[in-house]
Amino acid sequence: MRIVEIETYIAGNPWKNWLFTRVLTDEGIYGVGEGTLNCFARTVEAAIHELKPLVLDLDPFQIELLYQRLVRDVYSEGGQIHMCAVAAIEIACWDIIGKATGQPIYKLMGGRCHEKLRAYANGWYRGPRTPENFHDRAKEVVRRGYTALKFDPFGNNWRTLTPYEFDLSIDIIRAVRQAVGPSVDILVEGHCRFNVATAVRLAEAMAEFRPAWFEEPVHHEDLRAIIEVARRSPVPIATGESLSSKQQFAELLQHDVISIYQPEPLNLGGLWATRKVADMIDAHYGVVAPHSAQGPICSAACVQLNASLPNFYLHEIFDEFNEPWEKDIVTAPVEVKDGYIVIPDKPGLGTDLNIEEIQKHPYSQENYLPLFQPDWEWRRGGRTQHRS
Repeated sequence: MRIVEIETYIAGNPWKNWLFTRVLTDEGIYGVGEGTLNCFARTVEAAIHELKPLVLDLDPFQIELLYQRLVRDVYSEGGQIHMCAVAAIEIACWDIIGKATGQPIYKLMGGRCHEKLRAYANGWYRGPRTPENFHDRAKEVVRRGYTALKFDPFGNNWRTLTPYEFDLSIDIIRAVRQAVGPSVDILVEGHCRFNVATAVRLAEAMAEFRPAWFEEPVHHEDLRAIIEVARRSPVPIATGESLSSKQQFAELLQHDVISIYQPEPLNLGGLWATRKVADMIDAHYGVVAPHSAQGPICSAACVQLNASLPNFYLHEIFDEFNEPWEKDIVTAPVEVKDGYIVIPDKPGLGTDLNIEEIQKHPYSQENYLPLFQPDWEWRRGGRTQHRS
């Protein structure tokens, strides 16, 4: 079997254009993948087509060789843009392998370790940044059966917080805890916003509400900062979604202070690289909650990955809180029952693209998440910019 063509498609989700691939083979089997990256859909799409000649005529079963050709052999280090392009091809090849062998991908990565996957809801808090809105929407999430949910209470703040903004952020965390009760995990998202001093003050203030984690409170590129916060924080620190190589994880793991690791399969170049990183984390007795804030193919890929991980912790799910048409652009969306993900037994990823439906939702340059602009929580994309 040989790769003969790679096709790309973009679906215009208002808060992040989703980039998908189809990798075609000479035997008529094709696989689907995803390379979504906030604000860079067309850039990653161009990278996929520039890399394509390196894998044409390659056997899609040769995942390691494919990865080396697309990463090592190009020599240049392209960070997340480069690795998302690689992932879009690599995930599609795993889908092909699964279809060719008649097996779900997790059976090809060591087998299934879990009967179902506990999910945490994200994207549920669209609306005004008030304790009342977060409280009411959190109650609805719990009514759906979720036992964990994540949110960013910090508005568009950066580096520091005024006393008013600090108190409002803590009030929102308090409101969510009151809404969900003591037995539901709350996960606080930091989006790399703060300096060390602010992050530590926030961690100390939110500790009474027992968050399961405080995610990326400082910028992921500042390793010294994230290590210092992790050592001083009374709340477990989660990070890793923005890293794009196993070497970066190896450096982070040397310090043994991070509680939850969040490798992103798209940023790491696909499922095989992420599986390797998860095993490195397991060697350090760590747990893994892979980042999955992209489109429905990435969500399906993370289900396959997480099913095979003995140190899996939580699965991120946006699917129930995205645009209503998301479920129409794939043939079998990820299924959530009472807050847990049902692990499919179909070959490959267990889903496919509906190209006709994708074409109803065209790319727009405004489709990205402007995290440092007012009202970004509404997830209307770049349309929220500069309103105040």
